[in-house]
Amino acid sequence: MPRLREVPRAEVTDEKILFFYDRLFGPEKDPAVDHGTIHATPGDWWTVFAQSPDVFRHAVRGFSLYRNAALDPLLRELGQSRAGFARGSQFVFSQHCKQMRSLGMPEEKIAAIPHWQVSTAYSALERAVLAYTDGLVLDGGRVPDGVFEVLREHLGDPEILQLTYITAMYDMHATICRALRLEFDDRPEPIEEYRVPDGVEARDLSADLSAE
Repeated sequence: MPRLREVPRAEVTDEKILFFYDRLFGPEKDPAVDHGTIHATPGDWWTVFAQSPDVFRHAVRGFSLYRNAALDPLLRELGQSRAGFARGSQFVFSQHCKQMRSLGMPEEKIAAIPHWQVSTAYSALERAVLAYTDGLVLDGGRVPDGVFEVLREHLGDPEILQLTYITAMYDMHATICRALRLEFDDRPEPIEEYRVPDGVEARDLSADLSAE
């Protein structure tokens, strides 16, 4: 379950939210109860974001960037999917792998996103996009000049700005999905203490390992 309450259809008065409830779930469904979008996702991103119509509208406006963007959509999706993987969001990673597939990205390239650094599947520009994404997501915006030079060889300033903005936006979405346990990120914390079995003495590990 997500960490915030889902807003049922009966409580929604905002026309934009109702539009997406109808479009993604169907006009007869209450998506807070009858889960499942037409894209085979649980759909609780939409019902939780409905808590704040202002936030909902702001987020949805971000998606409209795709409409008239100069940036090649396959490069955009490469950045988004890597951002999802790097941030550890199963939802963002999965959604943008699907989107790349729908745009004709070869399966070899989709499968290599987790280990792009050692893959020969990508062009020089694609490798630069992936390296740039890691600089944005994993290094907080610290991007080596060499990476940026390759981007500039192939892309204009508007395209680089769009790549930067959209990739960083999906770093945000990935973070939000993990924090609120939305969609495929509704998962238990995988790292927990492995306790010694009952009856086994808890010894001073450092003393045992350092003894000669």
